[in-house]
Amino acid sequence: MSRWTTSLADARPAAYWLDDPGRPDPEPALTGAEACDLLVVGGGYSGLWTALIAKERDPGRDVVLVEGREVGWAASGRNGGFCAASLTHGLANGLTRWPDEIHRLERLGARNLDAIEETVARHAIDCAFERTGELDVATEPYQARELRDWYQEIDRRGLADGVDLLDTDAVRAQVDSPTFLAGLWDRRGVAMLHPAKLAWGLKRACLDLGVRVYEHTPALTLRSYGAGMSVRTPYGQIRARTAALGTNIFPSLVRRARAYTVPVYDYALMTEPLTDEQLASVGWKNRQGLADSANRFHYFRLTADHRILWGGYDAVYPYGGRVRAEYDDRPQTYAKLADHFFTCFPQLEGVRFTHAWGGAIDTCSRFSAFYGTAHRGRVAYAAGFTGLGVGATRFGAEVMLDLLAGERTERTELEMVRKKPLPFPPEPFAWTGIALTKWSLAHADTHDGRRNLWLRTMDRLGLGFDS
Repeated sequence: MSRWTTSLADARPAAYWLDDPGRPDPEPALTGAEACDLLVVGGGYSGLWTALIAKERDPGRDVVLVEGREVGWAASGRNGGFCAASLTHGLANGLTRWPDEIHRLERLGARNLDAIEETVARHAIDCAFERTGELDVATEPYQARELRDWYQEIDRRGLADGVDLLDTDAVRAQVDSPTFLAGLWDRRGVAMLHPAKLAWGLKRACLDLGVRVYEHTPALTLRSYGAGMSVRTPYGQIRARTAALGTNIFPSLVRRARAYTVPVYDYALMTEPLTDEQLASVGWKNRQGLADSANRFHYFRLTADHRILWGGYDAVYPYGGRVRAEYDDRPQTYAKLADHFFTCFPQLEGVRFTHAWGGAIDTCSRFSAFYGTAHRGRVAYAAGFTGLGVGATRFGAEVMLDLLAGERTERTELEMVRKKPLPFPPEPFAWTGIALTKWSLAHADTHDGRRNLWLRTMDRLGLGFDS
């Protein structure tokens, strides 16, 4: 057992962001019958952005949002708070899959992040929004070479605006870890925020604009009803002209969409607030979000009250793709993460962790969201954001609303929107394939990044596995 496990002695098995005395009370559950123009299913970012933008586009539209538990309780309230401009799970993934559209995708992503910042300001959402950027760091010599090669590639393609390549001294001048050898700082493409407060603020904005929000109201069935749709809930029923599904990792009410996503469980730790001396030992004056360059990577950032969130590395797929509360807590991963934390920041020895938690991410085989319609265009859905949904869900909401309106827009004409990823196979093939991919990624991390035959084959097929 690692000597660092003592740092976890006081850690609560709860998401730090949701453990907040300012957490709003839930709205009452739906009882009885309702009717509306647009029904939004899901009270995470995807559903909240859809309801908000729908009312902003047409204030007279009657919008209802239902959430099975409480707004923001799942992935939207448990993530690291990295709000990225990328719509494609990073530039490398986008350039590989949609090279002909990458400049358009990057422009739309930047516009989307600007719109999030503007919405946060306009609705006075107190979510500690900071446009600090993200610093990707190399901790192995081969990773430093790859970062330099990648910077040269994106510079050649005209995609390096606002990105700085940092050598060892420069990266350690930003954040001081003896493990850092090089870095790429995307200065404008990522913001840091408090994820649960963003969800709660979006809920308040929706209510202020007249959206009727029902919490503790799971949508049980979805059926056509005349010229519209009907959704049954435990204590009532809703009839709507159109419906937008923001259920993400939870089983879609459109059954054929379920094969495109699998749950991957991700875990994180949160430290106690650092003292001024501890902060000075690390540096981090520019407060960027950070991630290392391994396949099994860590992500880490400062909070408004000077804690460090440290997450990632393990990506756990449960056999059968089940989503269960018991998977949210994994002590063996917490111990591993604590060990890695103090390897990165040995100067912080003695710091304790106050919270340790996990949760499911909806991933798909191309790592970025896919879109579709059902019931003759009266239902739209978006899912598969693979951990970068804090920002991309707003774009997904606009796509769903465009699709429901039957409009041809710059968004709906994208190949990324028009085509779906490859579905995952049934069990036991899904579990076997994911397990083999995870083993191969771990092997590559310890062999200078060299990808074995399995990974090269997955690359050619456009399949993969990522957190």
